Amino acid sequence: MAQIDRSVASPDVLINHSIGSVVNGVVPNVPSVIAPNATPAMWADLIDGFQKSALSARLGIPIIYGTDAVHGHNNALGATIFPHNVGLGAARDEDLMVRIGSATALEVQGTGMQYTFAPCVAVCRDPRWGRCYESYSEDTQIVKSMAKIILGLQGYPPHNHTLGYPFAHGGMKVLACAKHYAADGGTQGGVDEHNTVTTYDDMYRIHMTPYIDAIAMGVSTIMASYSSWNGIKMHANPFLLTRILKQEMSFQGMVISDWEAIDRMTNPPGSHYKESLKAAINAGIDMVMIPYKYQQYITYMTELVSSGDIPISRIDDAVRRILRVKFILGLFEQPMADRSLHPMVGHKKHRELAREAVRKSLVLLKNRNGEKKMLPLSKNAPKILVVGSHAHNIGYQCGGWTVSWKGGSGNITEGTTILEGIKRAVSKQTRVMFQAKPDKQFVNNNRDSSYAIVVVGELPYAETDGDSKELRLAQDGEETIKTVCEEVKCLVIIVSGRPVVIEPYVDMMEALVAAWLPGSEAGKGIADVIFGDYDFQGKLPRTWFRRVDQLPMNFGDPYYDPLYPFGYGLQMGMQSYKRGHGVSSSSASSFSSI
Repeated sequence: MAQIDRSVASPDVLINHSIGSVVNGVVPNVPSVIAPNATPAMWADLIDGFQKSALSARLGIPIIYGTDAVHGHNNALGATIFPHNVGLGAARDEDLMVRIGSATALEVQGTGMQYTFAPCVAVCRDPRWGRCYESYSEDTQIVKSMAKIILGLQGYPPHNHTLGYPFAHGGMKVLACAKHYAADGGTQGGVDEHNTVTTYDDMYRIHMTPYIDAIAMGVSTIMASYSSWNGIKMHANPFLLTRILKQEMSFQGMVISDWEAIDRMTNPPGSHYKESLKAAINAGIDMVMIPYKYQQYITYMTELVSSGDIPISRIDDAVRRILRVKFILGLFEQPMADRSLHPMVGHKKHRELAREAVRKSLVLLKNRNGEKKMLPLSKNAPKILVVGSHAHNIGYQCGGWTVSWKGGSGNITEGTTILEGIKRAVSKQTRVMFQAKPDKQFVNNNRDSSYAIVVVGELPYAETDGDSKELRLAQDGEETIKTVCEEVKCLVIIVSGRPVVIEPYVDMMEALVAAWLPGSEAGKGIADVIFGDYDFQGKLPRTWFRRVDQLPMNFGDPYYDPLYPFGYGLQMGMQSYKRGHGVSSSSASSFSSI
């Protein structure tokens, strides 16, 4: 029942303590890779080493190795980085989600790993929440639809599949994890790991129904949320974890805790660990993501079971569920890495798929000042400006959960920057003038440019670190817009995990595009659309507010006065404005009959 970090997973620990799983840790400011130039073979060697130790233990039960592959296999250098979930929610394409899931599974298995903590099916109701980009939408129906990625990650269960039973095809598929159960996106003020105050009816209707769909698709694991519901910690809520999830929803897979979540049930963290552990296990947690203090966990668990504070029947249930997901994945038959899948990591076809996802996720918010449209841009302009902090930065366009927990700046992995995509798209005769932080002199010297492309946004962040009460552009983004757009006709591209304050500057620009956090193939995908090879397809997955004092504000609220409403999105060919869900159907949609 213990999942420990790879840094403490020595052979002795794995053998002597019957460790069930190893996690690819997310330590602040530390890359989640094993070496500066880690290859798929190096990952496979590491994980096969853990597996050999587990198999040589008394019971010979293989471990599951879990990782946060939340927008592609994002902890592996050179892997394909897909847009974060908020962008995929703008695309609203179920078939695309299944294909992204399949590609991600191949890349995860290509490094010898078998388990991803994805997808996040949170319904983010307040963009001030630092994990809002991990949510597909403020709308439950879109979240439910985009959860079809589970079918790509795990494979399609047969039509006679038992409801609630976990499923994974094995081989080229991985275990998926619906998270974070439940209402992590509904906390007061958008504060991460905080309290969601709502009735059970609203809790169920808004935040819990995506789990019903996930369970119908055979999702193998579900992760509990750090947050609370009406003051009760989710990890210690037997009503939601056991009665609703395991009994009423018939979930027969494994319920896993979040990272150090047992410690975080108290303030200060870990101050009453034994009592927290008792509450969590009895509430229905099956596997504990410890990740370091496994000795403390084992000591207290042994005492709690010996004293009867945790009944042996609860242990039997947890172990049965853990073994079940290992059996359905085929770990006992094939515990070692499939080395033939190494070339799948960062495969060209996957990068083309990510490029398609970027194209479909872009939302055109404005395309005229007066009567004349600005987009599509001319590829044959004699001279253009490209400016802004996010125009030439792989780390910024990928966001958090990329190589390290909070992400980073610069060429942190392989990909194409937005500037590089623009340079490849325009004619050889076009002069492209670039500056990340343009001053007035630079702009004055280039006022003869045909147009400017201003690329600004948020800096990378993850979890609580991303909580924000201001939601402002980073690194002089607002000043860059003012400096450039007052002098040169400009397109502004916002690279962010959520809507940000932009209303004061909209009148200065001819065109405005929400690019979200588009990932490693952002340059090619964005260039495909702004130069007219493809039209815009994305629709806002969330309401774009005017001012932060309006928050929280979601479609359907009594006082709804957004800058751009939920569902808004223009096209260059013909103006189109669409409220509502507008999810693209696909072969995956037929699965709803199960």
